Amino acid sequence: MAYFAHVMNGVVVRVHVVSDAVIIDNDGVLRETLGKTFLADLHGYDADDLVQSSYAANFRRVYPGVGFTYDADRDAFIPPTPYPSWVLDEATCLWEAPIDYPADGGQYVWDEARTDWVEVAV
Repeated sequence: MAYFAHVMNGVVVRVHVVSDAVIIDNDGVLRETLGKTFLADLHGYDADDLVQSSYAANFRRVYPGVGFTYDADRDAFIPPTPYPSWVLDEATCLWEAPIDYPADGGQYVWDEARTDWVEVAV
């Protein structure tokens, strides 16, 4: 299966699943353009608003969901920021807390007001 994000103004508004049979050309090669054309014809999209993704995150770094952004310069999908203080890891395109999660075996939640991890009573 192939997965395509419909991206409007840089934001993923829908993710479609397309059979591999649709995107395989006559030489047996998978072609992103075939999937884009198929979905554009089917839904009336502009083919340029479709970006192939990978469910296993083998390319474009992260499997997208609705509300993710597509950064064309990075050629990567980026999830929404969980908290304003978190920073984007450039290598993974995932958000990280500015302070490492405690390694003492406890359970913690992020407290944005404190910008710190707060232990949860179990």
